[in-house]
Amino acid sequence: MGSSCVWYVMVTAALSFTVSQLEKSSVTLHRLAWSFLWSVFWLIQISVCISRVFIATHFPHQVILGVIGGMLVAEAFEHTPGIHMASLNMYLKTNIFLFLFALGFYLLLRLLDIDLLWSVPIAKKWCANPDWIHMDSTPFAGLVRNLGVLFGLGFAINSKMFLVSCRGENGCRPSFRLLCAVTSLATLQLYHFIKIPTHTEPLFYLLSFCKSASIPLTVVALIPYGVHMLMRAREKKIK
Repeated sequence: MGSSCVWYVMVTAALSFTVSQLEKSSVTLHRLAWSFLWSVFWLIQISVCISRVFIATHFPHQVILGVIGGMLVAEAFEHTPGIHMASLNMYLKTNIFLFLFALGFYLLLRLLDIDLLWSVPIAKKWCANPDWIHMDSTPFAGLVRNLGVLFGLGFAINSKMFLVSCRGENGCRPSFRLLCAVTSLATLQLYHFIKIPTHTEPLFYLLSFCKSASIPLTVVALIPYGVHMLMRAREKKIK
């Protein structure tokens, strides 16, 4: 889901840029770009889906629905500008609503004798080594991660650091955006080294929430603010 969402945004943004740059006489070039980018998109998604199924991280129906869900989320963000302008209070209310709705729906299914975690026992039964079934692949782990990202994003875009850096004078500069992108990519690689203990389930969910919340906070607020301060200090030295 995350892969399809990110790549969908990148492909549509690249196509929008080519449309604005190419002239009407370059229809053929635009079609070639369109075909190439979407071919790359689907090649990546198919590769990711096959790899996830191969290592028994997800079932086939889960990866297919994940790709579709990621594309729908990307479209929702594009056509809902209020997401970028919503207050922190609104993000908190949305977080609480989603958590209570998911919990209530799970309890309702339990009353109807429907196990939402039906795929976990099957995976443990057929997997060569049951220890390979990770807790972070369960539905509740995905819910906690998504809630953490939503909370971190709401906190980040309403922080003073984001307002000063991204919505200030440096926000539209290509050099500022490039530095933020490079630094963010390097920082995100460091998050892969953070291993969350799985011996205690409540602690695992709590730490997963904190880790997921820290990622958008770092990328959206902390890194842009740090780059902004460095560029500002450099400009003062030049003057």
